[in-house]
Amino acid sequence: MKQMTPKEVEALLNEGKLINIIDVREVKEVADGKIPGAINMPLGLVEFRMHELDKSKEYIMVCRSGGRSGRATQFLESYGFNVINMAGGMLAWEGKVE
Repeated sequence: MKQMTPKEVEALLNEGKLINIIDVREVKEVADGKIPGAINMPLGLVEFRMHELDKSKEYIMVCRSGGRSGRATQFLESYGFNVINMAGGMLAWEGKVE
């Protein structure tokens, strides 16, 4: 499973790179703040919403601490998606939130 640190993700955003971030936390958790531009897709719905994702794009998966996003990353990888887990999750995120 590929992983990135929150600092690496923040650097990509600061460089103006267009990246696709999927936040697999629950709606209530996301209400407290998410990475700007992140799409909320709770872990329990990933299986039912993966048809919304494009296999030609790369996705960075995010959750609170990295566990749920790791499970989502492994699940989507098994279906041929190009996904990266953000290790440490939002607990380690020091960048902007919306």
